[in-house]
Amino acid sequence: MRSAGLRLLRVAGAIATGATALAYTAYRKDIEVAKRRIDADRQLVDTAEGPIEFAESGDGPAVLLIHGAGGGFDQGLELGRAFLGDHYRLVAPSRFGYLGTPLPTDASAEAQADAHLRLLDALQLDRVPVIGVSAGGPSAMQFCLRHPERCSALVLIVPLTWAPQRAAVNAPSPFFEVVLNAIAASDFLFWTATKVARMTLLKTILGTPVQAYRNATTEERRIVDQMLRSILPISRRVAGIWNDSTVSTNLTRYQLEDIRVPTLVVSAADDLYGTYDSSLYTSRQIHAAEFAGFTTGGHLLLGRQAAVRSQLIGFLTEHLETRKRTAIAV
Repeated sequence: MRSAGLRLLRVAGAIATGATALAYTAYRKDIEVAKRRIDADRQLVDTAEGPIEFAESGDGPAVLLIHGAGGGFDQGLELGRAFLGDHYRLVAPSRFGYLGTPLPTDASAEAQADAHLRLLDALQLDRVPVIGVSAGGPSAMQFCLRHPERCSALVLIVPLTWAPQRAAVNAPSPFFEVVLNAIAASDFLFWTATKVARMTLLKTILGTPVQAYRNATTEERRIVDQMLRSILPISRRVAGIWNDSTVSTNLTRYQLEDIRVPTLVVSAADDLYGTYDSSLYTSRQIHAAEFAGFTTGGHLLLGRQAAVRSQLIGFLTEHLETRKRTAIAV
């Protein structure tokens, strides 16, 4: 019996070793695909304050698309295509600490807003609509505050914003936080989590209830799955993720009353990052801002993307037409 048990253990060990080897082989294939995808699309501009990585997609009026946490220019392009299609020229930078944009000594939202300006200068773009998604919200707002002559409209989608009684996101247990930190520091562990714990990542990383994913359309679920995959390689984004955590912790009230461009703010009440109340507050502080609030959809606005897309395109089109009419009248 003892001999049979040892043989069974050896067989189990061999199976586990073989499964691990197969998994690692699949991981190496996926990580190489992710790296090639990034390297194929990225562009760099050199400025006096350091390099800025970005990418572009589409034709039409230019829009500056500022990505959220865990992103980079690739997440920006994916979000821009989901919300705007190919009718706009999407300019998507990688924020500080993400992919090819280094983390400077001053990585505040104000400094990031100035970096957005340097990118527009390098691309010879004058005034553009600015879309800030999630953790891209602070630098989007700061851009319109610090450089109002360069911002023609502002859109904040499930943004990281301040409010007097900003609801704190439920903190994970110490053990779970250790696990999350380990995953965030390892491409292989994060890849593994996308295979065996996707719903956990959906809630903890993407801030979206599982039920919203289950109720979403096939296309919306494809976008979610692609967004999880596009976080790889997470090792090239981890500095930006930690910096976003610092910005979030030290977030203060901006002079929102000084934002005088057309503004649209979008959020969902069941966003697990708790952006709804602060988004509503922000929209009420900005002159004549519009607020689009949904009861469900989570941080990714699942089930609401068609409505958001329609409203966003209508909002941008309206103000582009207003500027054209004004120009003709002059």
